[in-house]
Amino acid sequence: MTEVLNILFNPLPNAIMTVLTAVSLLYWLFTMMMGDGFDFGTADVNVEFEGVDIQDIDGDTDVDTDSDAEPSFFSKAMDYINIGKAPLMVIVTLFKFIGWLLTITASLLFHLGNYGWKSVWILIPVLLFTYLLMHYVTIPVVKLYKQVGYLGEEAHEFLGRTGKMRSSIQGDSLGSLEVKIQNDIIRLNVKSINGEPIRYDEEVIIMEETTDKKYYLVKKNITLDNF
Repeated sequence: MTEVLNILFNPLPNAIMTVLTAVSLLYWLFTMMMGDGFDFGTADVNVEFEGVDIQDIDGDTDVDTDSDAEPSFFSKAMDYINIGKAPLMVIVTLFKFIGWLLTITASLLFHLGNYGWKSVWILIPVLLFTYLLMHYVTIPVVKLYKQVGYLGEEAHEFLGRTGKMRSSIQGDSLGSLEVKIQNDIIRLNVKSINGEPIRYDEEVIIMEETTDKKYYLVKKNITLDNF
């Protein structure tokens, strides 16, 4: 037992990743105790339920955005590890767990305990490699949530919500909107309700849903900051 604890908390990189992974474990234990469990959505929900297109969440869409601004690096980075196609906490937990395993493996292979606090620098390549692996590790997770119909909240609950544009739109062009609901990030197809230009990263409010349930109509969210 002493040897196991020594590996888990020595050297410093192991201790950091062990604590981070333990926090996620406690989160899931607390969630289970509260009766929430894993959010699998509703099993009989259509995969393209109520205007939410699973491909739009992936970010690889062919919509006409007429964009004059590229999505941010952060947005592309989140798309790469499939955030939005599965609950955020599931992906975060997987990231921590894989990073934890790689850190412990690296500490044993390279005898990181001999480097003292400097061994913490191993976390940079470990977390980078973990990020690259996450694209592939999350594929079966995404398929699982797709099969059980996970797409966040139902579409009619999107009305009146605000979100950030992930493309620029004007006229009849179709764009992408990012809505955050609790820990879930969901992408929706949207058009400007009156055709006025809406720039990338502007905050908008969802006003209507089209009768064919293919996209939503949005307008700029007027606040004291942008009035």
